[in-house]
Amino acid sequence: MNIILLGPPGAGKGTQARMLVEERGMVQLSTGDMLRAAKTSGTEMGNKVADVMARGDLVTDEIVIGLIAEHLDGDTGAGVIFDGFPRTLAQADALRDLLGKRGESLDAVVAMRVDDEALISRVTGRSTCANCGEVYHDQTKPIPDDGKCVKCGHTEFTRRSDDNEDSMRHRLLVYYRDTSPLIGYYHAHGQLRSIDGLGAIDEVKERVEGALAS
Repeated sequence: MNIILLGPPGAGKGTQARMLVEERGMVQLSTGDMLRAAKTSGTEMGNKVADVMARGDLVTDEIVIGLIAEHLDGDTGAGVIFDGFPRTLAQADALRDLLGKRGESLDAVVAMRVDDEALISRVTGRSTCANCGEVYHDQTKPIPDDGKCVKCGHTEFTRRSDDNEDSMRHRLLVYYRDTSPLIGYYHAHGQLRSIDGLGAIDEVKERVEGALAS
């Protein structure tokens, strides 16, 4: 099964993707993770990424699609979860072509709807285990009193520098401008499954499972 988790920054796509990886044996392809890994890989594509990022330029569609293609050529387990890709209609067309060349297609696109103000509250209180990536929140899931991650026991936690209200509002603006047209694109292709992204992690997980089952 190949799926896309679609939604604004902070909607919980990464959290839901990790659970699908653990329970279904799927492979999560996160463009952010891939770009960071490519930057230090020493490969031809990695050197391109490092050069672009060193100049402070935006990574082109060609590079992102190239990275996706490389990973699709590897072990994709029980299927792929595309997280953070595609971001534009051009990338959506490219993904359809990539999968088509492999005799594959998308099975579902799960759009996670979350209220903007709820997103801002969620993101500005967010921190992450520096070791395993487990996500915490000041209000809904605080770091344990002993200062240890419940998943791996690590004691170092990080906050993204752009996890603040002004930055988040700008990121939402960029999302609605560039990425929200994908909702119409995948609806037209009969692949869109829209769910409420608010609620406890396990509640949202059940909605994701229901969307995939349908």
